[in-house]
Amino acid sequence: MRNSSVKNPSVVVIGAGMTGILIAIKLREAGISDVTILEKADKVGGTWRENTYPGVACDIPAHMYTYAFQGNPEWRHRFAHGDEIQAYFEKISADYGVTSQVRFNESVDACHYRDGKWYLTTSRGNDLVADFVIAATGILHHPAYPDIPGLDSFAGAMFHTARWDHAVDLRGKRVGIIGTGSTAAQVISEISKTAGSLTIFQRTPQWILDVADKDYSEKEQARLRGNQGLMDKLRKRYAWLIRNTFTEAVSAGGWRHALLSWRVKRYLRRSVKDPALRAKLTPDYKVGCKRLIVSSTFYQAVQRPNVRLETAGIERISEQGVITRGGTRHELDVLILATGFHPFNFMRPMDLTGRDGLSIDTAWSRKVQAYRSVCLPGFPNFFLMLGPNSPVGNYSVIAMSEVQGDYVLKLIDRWRTGQLQSVEATEEAKVRFNDYLKQGMGTTAWVGGCQSWYLDADGEPALWPYSWNRWVREMAEPDLADFRRDTPVEIEPRQPAEKAA
Repeated sequence: MRNSSVKNPSVVVIGAGMTGILIAIKLREAGISDVTILEKADKVGGTWRENTYPGVACDIPAHMYTYAFQGNPEWRHRFAHGDEIQAYFEKISADYGVTSQVRFNESVDACHYRDGKWYLTTSRGNDLVADFVIAATGILHHPAYPDIPGLDSFAGAMFHTARWDHAVDLRGKRVGIIGTGSTAAQVISEISKTAGSLTIFQRTPQWILDVADKDYSEKEQARLRGNQGLMDKLRKRYAWLIRNTFTEAVSAGGWRHALLSWRVKRYLRRSVKDPALRAKLTPDYKVGCKRLIVSSTFYQAVQRPNVRLETAGIERISEQGVITRGGTRHELDVLILATGFHPFNFMRPMDLTGRDGLSIDTAWSRKVQAYRSVCLPGFPNFFLMLGPNSPVGNYSVIAMSEVQGDYVLKLIDRWRTGQLQSVEATEEAKVRFNDYLKQGMGTTAWVGGCQSWYLDADGEPALWPYSWNRWVREMAEPDLADFRRDTPVEIEPRQPAEKAA
C-alpha cells in the first residue's frame, strides 16, 4: 500500500497514439488517478490512424512492434499492415480503459507554466490546470510539402501520402509520385500494379534491404492466443535480430556495418540488371545514413513496363503535370507527395511557455535539444516523449516509449515523495548531455554524407549514437544531480555519462 503522504498529481497527456496509450496505462499502474488525455482526432492510433495510403505497413517485425505487457496473436503478416496495427492499438486502448479517458477532437492551443502549475487552453475553449504535462505528440505527424514553384497550380488530383484521398481511383491513370523514402517505396510497390503509368520523381536514391514478408496462418495465430510467454519470446528474438542487424551496424560501424553494406549492395545488383537503371538507384552515401528501407517489392515495381524513374530535378509544377530540368514535361492526372514530415516540430505549433515566460520557440531558436530526450530546461514538470536524440534509427518506437515512460514515471515519483520540488533538468546537464551525444556521432553512418530527416537545421543527427543496450542502462534511473532543486536535497552524483560503460 502506498504511503498516504505521497502526493497524487494531476496529469495531462497530449495525444492518444501509441505513446499516449502507453503512458495512460503506466500512470494508472503507478496509482495516479487524476489523468486527462487530450486527442486532436476522433479516435486513438496516432500515426496508424493518420496514414492509410496503399501498402502502409510497419518496417519492424510485428511481434516486436507490440507493448511488452500485451502481445498480439492476431498479426496476419510479419510486417503488419496499417489497419492491423490500428486495430491493435484500438483494442489495447479499450481493454485497458484508456479510450473512456480520452477527450477526442480536442487539441491543446496554449500551455503555460506559472506558480508551480500548468495552465492549458484547448481548441474547444476549455481550461485545465495540472501538475504535470506529458506531450505524447509523436514525431512524424506534420506533413512536409515540397517547396516547388507552381505546386498549387496543378489541375489534377494532388495529395500528401499522410492525407490520402481514397476517392481518387488510380486505375489506368497517369500518376506521378515525388519521393522515394520508406513511405514512397510502399506506395510505389502497390500503385504500380494498377496505374496506367507511374512516374517516380527521385531526388535521392535509397539503400534497400530485402527482408521477406510472411503471412501467418490461422494455426500459427491460434498457437499464440493466450500464450503471452511465447509472444514474449518472439518479441525478444526479433529485437535481438534488429539490434544486431540494423542498430549496431549503423551506430557502431565495424564488421556489422560492412556486412550490412555488402548485403544491400548485393541485393541491388541481383535485382536490377539494367546498368543504367541500377546506376540511378545507387546511392552515393554510406549505408544507414538515411533510414534503411525494408522492401522485397520496390525493385520489382520500379522495373514494371508502366513505371519510369525520373532523376532530373523538378523545375516547376504546371496545370498539366511536372516539368523537370531541361524542359521535359510529364503530363499527369494525379500527383502524390511522398515528401515526409517536419520531424522537429514535436508538440508545436502549441503555444508553450515555461518558467519566467520562456517560450519553446525561444528555447529552441538556436537548436532543438533536450536532456535525455524527454526533459526541457525551463519547462518544469513537462515531458516530451520521443524527443530529440531518441534512438529512432531502425528500431521499434514502442520499445523506446516504454523505456522513456518508465524513466518519466520515476521522475514523477521523486516529486511525489518530495525528493524534487519540481522536475526540471538544468541547462548545464542538457549541454553536457548533448556534448556527450556529439562525441559519439563521428563513428556512425548518420554522418555519411546524405541529407535525411535525421538531421537538424545544423546538419547534425538528432539521434542516439551509442548502442541500444547502453541507452537502456543510462535510462534505468534518473540522475537527480542533473535536476534543479528548489529546496536542498542530499544527492550523491552518479558517474558522468561520458564514463558509462
